[in-house]
Amino acid sequence: MTELLKRLCLINGVSGDEDRVREAVIGRIRDHCDELSTDPLGSLIAFKSGRSAGKKLMVCAHMDEVGFIITHINSDGTLSFDEVGGIDPSVVIGRQVKVGKAGLEGVVGSPAVHNLSKEEREAPPKFSGMTIDIGASSKEEAEKYVSPGDCAYFSSEFLEMGSRIKSKAIDDRAGCAMMIRLMQEDLPYDTWFVFNVQEEIGLRGSAASAFTVAPDFALVLEATTAADIDGVSGQKKVCSLGGGPVVGFMDRRTIYDRDLYRLAFDTAKEMGIPCQTKTAVAGGNDAGAIHISGRGVRTLAVSVPCRYLHSPACVIDREDLENTYALVRELAGRIPGL
Repeated sequence: MTELLKRLCLINGVSGDEDRVREAVIGRIRDHCDELSTDPLGSLIAFKSGRSAGKKLMVCAHMDEVGFIITHINSDGTLSFDEVGGIDPSVVIGRQVKVGKAGLEGVVGSPAVHNLSKEEREAPPKFSGMTIDIGASSKEEAEKYVSPGDCAYFSSEFLEMGSRIKSKAIDDRAGCAMMIRLMQEDLPYDTWFVFNVQEEIGLRGSAASAFTVAPDFALVLEATTAADIDGVSGQKKVCSLGGGPVVGFMDRRTIYDRDLYRLAFDTAKEMGIPCQTKTAVAGGNDAGAIHISGRGVRTLAVSVPCRYLHSPACVIDREDLENTYALVRELAGRIPGL
């Protein structure tokens, strides 16, 4: 699982620019499914037959990652940009990035501290004050390599730190990795697998793919915020690394199916693996679009706890990843039979 996750995380795929991620996924699953198609928005929909047919289950994750889009080339050759997805500007200043499909190296700069007023120094940073420096000396030189509308991505190596893994794009290549691994197994029930696009900018891919598949149940695989660092206590931790898969009861977009919520915890207990819930009603994921699609879809989200989400240095626990996969595999074998 770690090697598969590494290969997926190191691919660049900001929302709306997921082509390379999709091609990598196709290469992994084409021999393990019965039907495979790409919808007009770019989401990948695969059907794999199981030993029997139950209620229609859709298992999904999103292929896109947060990043940036070039909006203007300045006279000095630097690039103005905006965020794609929710990124805290404070984690961007000074970071290395790659620009365009050629992966042109760049660094994010901001006005020098000595040129800021006292109020500006004390105010939170904004993207409007940042530029990407690619080493060009003029607008004309930069235009040879970059155009407005090109995407930029965090430049981040994949690093194993003891029992922990650090990388960009763990949200949600972790979910994609679990789905690929599940498709390589013998399944008890027919299952639809969907690798969605454009989750980070408003759950757009899942709104379309859920309409196409029209499932009875949906199992959304994600990575979710863990704030379990020094100085944070109680429910403000939200969830913790090492605490096992995260099964939420509610977020800003979805109230999850109560029976499926209980089933997840009962199943984890039977399996002898840890399981935790989110202790804050915050965030959202593709479930927000899926559960209100068509006639309504009974939906559950199972997530890997992840520190420093939406940054170039997301951190997860390897055992959490394996335990989340084990729970998802078991749930995929139980939910269609309900």
